[in-house]
Amino acid sequence: MKEKILIVEDTPLHMKLMEMTLRAQNYTLLKATDGEEALDIAARERPDLILMDIRLPKMSGFEVAKKLRENPALSHIPIIAITAHAMSGDRDKIIASGCATYLTKPVDTRQLPGVIAEMLLKRKKETPSVNVGSNGKENPDN
Repeated sequence: MKEKILIVEDTPLHMKLMEMTLRAQNYTLLKATDGEEALDIAARERPDLILMDIRLPKMSGFEVAKKLRENPALSHIPIIAITAHAMSGDRDKIIASGCATYLTKPVDTRQLPGVIAEMLLKRKKETPSVNVGSNGKENPDN
């Protein structure tokens, strides 16, 4: 089964760049252009990984990451922050918001697939196999 990646990006050029880079990796790609849409898609589709722009309309990537971490059914999804802001202290703020790591814009298309593969592998090792029912509660596989 192909892994699902949710790309949350409001700039069409950056979205297209990430989409083209990841399509070659044979992932199922989901797309959102604002924070609210990202939360809706994440709840409905349960992606395996999220690439999250930090500066988004309606709700920042920080807020989206925090809400995802508060939801037990979605809290295990690795989030890679994508940001043009890589100033001193930004890394700590990004990690504190619930993101596993971050990449700076413009995204290095040679680096991106490797970072994603590493995060997906780490998630598989750390997350027990569970099914989450429509009630939001986890049901372990037997």
